Amino acid sequence: MDNDIAAAPIEQNSEAFVDLPSLGETASPEPLEDIAVYEGDGGALGLDAVHEVPVKMQAVLGRARMTVSELMSIAPGRVVELDRKVGEPVDIFVSNRLIARGEVVLIDKALGVTLTEIVHEDD
Repeated sequence: MDNDIAAAPIEQNSEAFVDLPSLGETASPEPLEDIAVYEGDGGALGLDAVHEVPVKMQAVLGRARMTVSELMSIAPGRVVELDRKVGEPVDIFVSNRLIARGEVVLIDKALGVTLTEIVHEDD
């Protein structure tokens, strides 16, 4: 049987490929022209380049555990008991990492959260 696929020439578009270093090689030190970098007084890179990166932020009122059959029977008007008490702080997550706690507030008929505590990684 002929193997036409193996014999067919592969067309390459030079714009679609980027030269990457092989294992053990060092990349060439070409500057990244599309990224604006701010160097502060100490010479450290600033955060200006990432200010516009979108992140997912969540305010978690509480959690509940239930079986699949309980989940399937949920209907409008059903009350789901959460693991928090009224007045307890809500957890604020950014990209699935706990960063703060706060209180639920009402602002012009919309819910919001006032941050009351910043959570550090060592907490």
